[in-house]
Amino acid sequence: MSEAYIIDAARTPVGRRGGALAGVHPADLAAHVIEVVVSRNGFDPALIDDVILGCIDTIGPQAGDIARTAALAAGLPETVPGVTIDRQCGSSQQAVHFAAQAVMSGTADLIFAGGVQNMSQIPLMSSAEAGKAFGVPDPYSGSEKWRARYGDEVVSQFRGADLLAAKWGIEREEMERFALESHRRAVSAANAGYFEREIVPFGDLAADEGPRADTTLEKMAGLPALSEGSRLTAAVASQISDGASGMLIASEAAVRRHGFTPRARIHHLTVLGADPIMMLSAPIPATQRALERTGLTIDDMDVVEINEAFAPVVLAWLQETGADPERVNPNGGAIALGHPIGATGTRLMTSMLHELERTGGRFGLQTMCEGGGQANVTIIERLG
Repeated sequence: MSEAYIIDAARTPVGRRGGALAGVHPADLAAHVIEVVVSRNGFDPALIDDVILGCIDTIGPQAGDIARTAALAAGLPETVPGVTIDRQCGSSQQAVHFAAQAVMSGTADLIFAGGVQNMSQIPLMSSAEAGKAFGVPDPYSGSEKWRARYGDEVVSQFRGADLLAAKWGIEREEMERFALESHRRAVSAANAGYFEREIVPFGDLAADEGPRADTTLEKMAGLPALSEGSRLTAAVASQISDGASGMLIASEAAVRRHGFTPRARIHHLTVLGADPIMMLSAPIPATQRALERTGLTIDDMDVVEINEAFAPVVLAWLQETGADPERVNPNGGAIALGHPIGATGTRLMTSMLHELERTGGRFGLQTMCEGGGQANVTIIERLG
């Protein structure tokens, strides 16, 4: 079986809802990253076997297989196909998994894997709301077989986060301290220039818009709960965001043929399901499975990126894994940097790769909770 290598990785800045990227067509966001990655690696783009992009709520400007639209918008030859996938928050991490699996199987040599989301234009769950306008029920309640298994349980990421916090005994104040630290780390990293190598500016925007240098625990304490009796507020949840990200995945044969210098090797791929009502706990068993299958320990991971969909996702994961908090989301996470859902998987992996290179670490582990109660885990090994 062939190895799969990361040759290059890049991302746009992450824009705030209604910010500098709000009016940009999603295809143009993704095309920008594709153009940069292809142009700076000096190979014939006709050799790309596929463009795999994560994106959810594929309606309006995100409809019609946006991966293909973005590939053409980027100027790739018409012979280069594209496919769009939806594994909710893990969509672009899954894009990397599919790309690596194709390369490892020998059925592809070069794939661009990434993701895009413009949540300012297409709010979360817009596709479900659009369906209701045509008399189609929400994704769960209309299924008799779903109701036979799960009854009338409310399926909501917000309820899932509250269930998670309750099960692991995580109080609001602890979540707010975690959120404040996410902003502090992101602001510190930005000021130190840590993100400059991974970000490809889009127009006049060259830095992430999300991190708040002026936030405080006092400000967070004054926010209302997201619902009556909830421990959650907007401060401890990921930001609604716009952006794109991606990476070039290559086989050993492609590395030799084009003289590429691989930056990392895909060491392990896992995806696992868990309780779809709690929804957000799957990173815990998925991480445990990945470590068991590789024979590695959490202490072998020099950098961990776990998506901060909500603060209790990371805090529960930390309780169960015993990971060193200093190695987890070292430069902040989605609470500060934002969560452009389809793009977040490769945004995290791009940041993880650059942090491994900056610090000289060897292994990085990435995981994230996903709609339906799922989680991907990717372990990469830095080379060079």
